[in-house]
Amino acid sequence: MSVADERQPKRQRADAERNRAKILATARRLFSTRGEAVNMDEVARRAGVGVGTLYRHFPTKEALVRATAQQRFADIVAYYRAQCRDTADPLAAMTELLRHIGEVESRDLVFSRVVESTLGSDTGPPDEFRTAFEAELMELVDRGQAAGRIREDIAGADLLSVTCGLAAVVHRGSGDWRRYIDIVVAGLSTTGGWPAAPAGRDDAAAR
Repeated sequence: MSVADERQPKRQRADAERNRAKILATARRLFSTRGEAVNMDEVARRAGVGVGTLYRHFPTKEALVRATAQQRFADIVAYYRAQCRDTADPLAAMTELLRHIGEVESRDLVFSRVVESTLGSDTGPPDEFRTAFEAELMELVDRGQAAGRIREDIAGADLLSVTCGLAAVVHRGSGDWRRYIDIVVAGLSTTGGWPAAPAGRDDAAAR
């Protein structure tokens, strides 16, 4: 076998990795701006790859959606580790993390749908990024309880439910997701207390 022959598989793998990266970047951008109305042909065209190449990497549209969601989970974990993990107050860290998740989901309703369905279901094995995300949530609860900031009866699974609920509020447009976070954090806190109503809201009408 010649040197050129030996290098050929490496070039093919590198090309495949570049194509996959282009597809994912394009899909994330399109899903963020247009939601799930985007079709696979358009993703391929915008990414500059053939439709066959797209389907070799992602056999179905849902497989592509899930792959972009995995990247979002990875980004959220990276944000938590860089911006929240070393925050002195674990409750403040939790609040910041939830607000960041809400911002990400509000800019990408496809991701919010995946979070709602994935974290709200035990079907199928979790991917490595979801597993890492869940591990960070568990650690955050432990830190908060050790510091006396999060109630002792709260479990990591409760925070998963909170995250799932946040995704539902964002995806369905069923309320103010920032208000949802304020109420949830107040309920998780050892100090409790109902958060103040947003300025300008008619409480009588709300009741």
